[in-house]
Amino acid sequence: MDLKTASALRRLRLVSAPEAISFLLLIVCSVLKRTTDFNAVPVMGMLHGVLFVLYAVFWADAWNRAKWPLGTAALYFVLSVLPLGGFFAERRLKREAESAVIASRARREGVVGA
Repeated sequence: MDLKTASALRRLRLVSAPEAISFLLLIVCSVLKRTTDFNAVPVMGMLHGVLFVLYAVFWADAWNRAKWPLGTAALYFVLSVLPLGGFFAERRLKREAESAVIASRARREGVVGA
């Protein structure tokens, strides 16, 4: 994996958890808006929207650079629209990056089968 691909995956990973948290907070704010006088939906909606757009841009860049199959790319996008999906995406991306680092080191050291 080259440096640009690793950076694209890292950016996607770093925005996935905050995007998931903002989604959960937006749901909480929506419930509070309906049940109390507290209304933070405009603020949380905008914050979540910005984070979702960032996730979508970073997702497209990671898909392009990592050459994911359509199924993998679709999985990461679907995870972005599920309330807890960002946490699962972050964990999968972390494992994928660790595997790539291990494979890269094995190739550099000349290990057979890497």
